[in-house]
Amino acid sequence: MEFKNFNTLLSNHVLELTNGQTHLFEVSTNRGEMWETYLEAFPPGTNEVFRERREHDCDCCHNFIRDLGAVIAILDNKVVTIWDFQVGDDRFQPVVDAMARLIRSKAVKDVFLPTRRAFGTASSVEILADGSTHRWYHFHAVLANSVKTYKEDDVGRIKGQMRDNRNVLKRSFQELTEDSVETVRDLISQGSLYKGEEWSGPLSKFSSLFLGYHVTIDRREQENYCWAVSVEAGAALARIKNHSIGVLLTDIATGVDINEAVKRYERIVAPSSYKRPKAIFTKKMVAAAQETVEYLGLANSLGRRHATLGDITVNNILFANRDAAKEMKGDVFAELADSVPEKVQNFGRVGEVTARDFVTNILPKAVELELLLENGHDGNLVSLIAPKDPDSPTMFKWNNGFSWAYSGNITDSMKQHVKSHGGNIEGVLRFSIQWNERGDCLDDLDAHCKEPSGYHIYYNNKQHKSTTGALDVDIIHPEGVAVENITWTDPERMEKGKYKFYVNDYSYRGGKSGFTAEIEFDGKVYSFEYPKPLRQNQNIEVAEVEFDGDKFSIKPILSTEESSREIWGLNTNSFYPVSAVMYSPNYWDEQEGIGHRHYLFLLKGCRNPESPNGFFNEFLKEELLVHKRVFEALGAKMRVEPSDDQLSGLGFSSTKRASVTVRVKGSFTRVVRITF
Repeated sequence: MEFKNFNTLLSNHVLELTNGQTHLFEVSTNRGEMWETYLEAFPPGTNEVFRERREHDCDCCHNFIRDLGAVIAILDNKVVTIWDFQVGDDRFQPVVDAMARLIRSKAVKDVFLPTRRAFGTASSVEILADGSTHRWYHFHAVLANSVKTYKEDDVGRIKGQMRDNRNVLKRSFQELTEDSVETVRDLISQGSLYKGEEWSGPLSKFSSLFLGYHVTIDRREQENYCWAVSVEAGAALARIKNHSIGVLLTDIATGVDINEAVKRYERIVAPSSYKRPKAIFTKKMVAAAQETVEYLGLANSLGRRHATLGDITVNNILFANRDAAKEMKGDVFAELADSVPEKVQNFGRVGEVTARDFVTNILPKAVELELLLENGHDGNLVSLIAPKDPDSPTMFKWNNGFSWAYSGNITDSMKQHVKSHGGNIEGVLRFSIQWNERGDCLDDLDAHCKEPSGYHIYYNNKQHKSTTGALDVDIIHPEGVAVENITWTDPERMEKGKYKFYVNDYSYRGGKSGFTAEIEFDGKVYSFEYPKPLRQNQNIEVAEVEFDGDKFSIKPILSTEESSREIWGLNTNSFYPVSAVMYSPNYWDEQEGIGHRHYLFLLKGCRNPESPNGFFNEFLKEELLVHKRVFEALGAKMRVEPSDDQLSGLGFSSTKRASVTVRVKGSFTRVVRITF
């Protein structure tokens, strides 16, 4: 066979091999090794010295092998070289076989980025000494039109980028897990990731690529797979591990708690005002939780409803009014008569007792009990929740199926707005301001306090560690209702003396309205209003609060009000009959030490209009806590069946500072203030 015919076979193979390929690759070898392999592969006597060099030792073929000899295509994760074809000639077949073996023995090192499609020189003419000519034939081949070409100046930079893409993609395949990918896809599908839908398509593609890598067992083929898919995937998908979603994937793959992993992701991509709309869980987590519930025989325990007096035994109460006691024996609950409650005066000098003293020494002698519902009791509203199936086993750490739920939906409450922005509403002293309710005041209003020592708490000096005073909500650009909040958490560390509260308009932006403010201490909320727009840098004094080391007192500067309002069907600043007083269910039947003790005062006519949680994770048995994300969602989602006879009222934790005024009727009537 003539060399011309041999090259035709090579040229046809190169065109066929590269047809449909957008990118080719090159292996880790050098031109010296390739050229020596080529020359030595000719059978003896077929590449003899011609004049000064061997017959097939020419610069044109040398350059061709240098430029294209190490180029390969990756087909089905296998390397196919430009030498993988049949010649059918005893002289040239050993040559292509030797070259193919050499190239296939090397690892892929880079993407091949050609600057042209044609390589080599088809032929050349030599003028001999006698004036005649001789035509020599050389290696020559043309790449298919599907192969991309590049500008010479861009090759080095783009090759480096593609190499990095491949390396990051390979690490993603090795370091992430199938479970982490599917978990994130589940979170996206249920809308639990901020802007997660933007990653839905890329993650679906990545999932397919990920599985493709792991079904390939051979290590060399895995390497080839990474090169092949990296050029088709593009930089964004190949480097998914380096994106925000990659941080989430890595955290989940390395065992970080899913809730913490999502929080970390959201700290990267979400604005500071973003609040999670729902609990985080996946289909796999739901299936596992369901299996546990069925195994423990708790399926019937999930249904919840409002408890009624008929559910309660006398053994589990501390006090019951006469009509309530009858209901606990099984009588039908009488319809409560609508009556206008008695308006009350200021009971500033009533006797104070601790909750323990009240239960031990006063309550046993009481015949009737009335409670003063105050404006500051919003957060103490509570409902007792019972299982729909009274015979179902308990899901909780205690020996009964009852739970309780405090108010969590305080509509338009300033405290709720503060809480939604991450502010602390449980302090012993709280100063909150609110503005832009109607969207007509985009000013930057600031809450200020000067403590007795003169220490100034405001936006530029947010925390006084020694007194626990802190500004924990600071809104500069209102988007909807805006709030700021200053609170103190430890009375033992607070300074004695006057705390001066005021509001400053740091940046006037054409606001057409003013602000409202609240000061809360000892369970009382004092509300203030400044309806007029503020001027640039104007200060508006709100009030002074004096602390003597034990008690707070207030001196209003703006007008204040403690007006009555309706909450859960009752008007504040009024006394209401107490149907029953009891500990929270975790302390029924003389149980001790199962969580915090709560004191529940259940009020006649109190109706919870919200949809309370049927249970909370902190109530659950240990066996269920491994599925805490699912149960967090179930507790919020499981509908608590309403009841006109529901047991709702006020609850007070033994661990939180609070107080309530009650009127006790027995052998004589007295008014006491219970402190918790």
